[in-house]
Amino acid sequence: MSLFRWLTGKRRHRAMAPALLVVGLFLIGGIYSIAAPPNNATASNARSALIEEGKNIFLRGCSSCHGLNAEGGSIAPSLIGVGAASVDFQVATGRMPMGDMSVQAMRKKPVYNAQEIAALAAYVASLAPGPAIPTEEQLDYERDGNVAEGGELFRTNCAMCHNAAAQGGALTAGKYAPTLMGVEPVHIYEAMITGPQAMPVFGDRAITPEEKLSIIKWVKSVESEGNFAGASLGKVGPVTEGLVAWVVGIGALIAIAVWLATKAR
Repeated sequence: MSLFRWLTGKRRHRAMAPALLVVGLFLIGGIYSIAAPPNNATASNARSALIEEGKNIFLRGCSSCHGLNAEGGSIAPSLIGVGAASVDFQVATGRMPMGDMSVQAMRKKPVYNAQEIAALAAYVASLAPGPAIPTEEQLDYERDGNVAEGGELFRTNCAMCHNAAAQGGALTAGKYAPTLMGVEPVHIYEAMITGPQAMPVFGDRAITPEEKLSIIKWVKSVESEGNFAGASLGKVGPVTEGLVAWVVGIGALIAIAVWLATKAR
């Protein structure tokens, strides 16, 4: 009662209102911190929901080839341990799903939207550890990449398949290395760490993350450069240039010879 009488006596004091406000805010904050669920629990629930969504998409659109548990089948490989990066590369570039598994997958318009692709990647990543999708910070090639170094690395490790100008090239058994023009940086990075189809895996010991960014920066510099010397002829090398020279040159000589013969009559 003595505390109550003291508070009653001080209720008209001008400092009482601010003091009560502060006490009330502390009480509200304390109650909220006790009653509200932890942030990590909320994030865990969201992750679980994303994985469940991805599983449903997988069962509808992928399990007929890759198996109900992604264990693989007679026409499609297992997805256990391939990681989210592999799923994002294959699905976001439109290579998967595909109807005929006997031919090389081509880049085309994706079947699924970004949310569905993220869900699929999360589900496959939950099955076993594997390469993760690189973050925006990891892909800052403008800051961390070096064009000159990237060109040297590309010519050493990539040009024998993708052509010295990253235009793509033919491989054995009817396969080919696709052009890198117009490819998103995240997908170039994912291809290096997952090794899709005939491409080898370039782990961080073979090509460091910084060197990967240099390669991406060089590819983007090639993509944006102009054809200052005239027609590029696809930038596929001397074979095309020689073919054009022979066809145009010899064709012109034949035309001139025919014209001279006609005039001589």
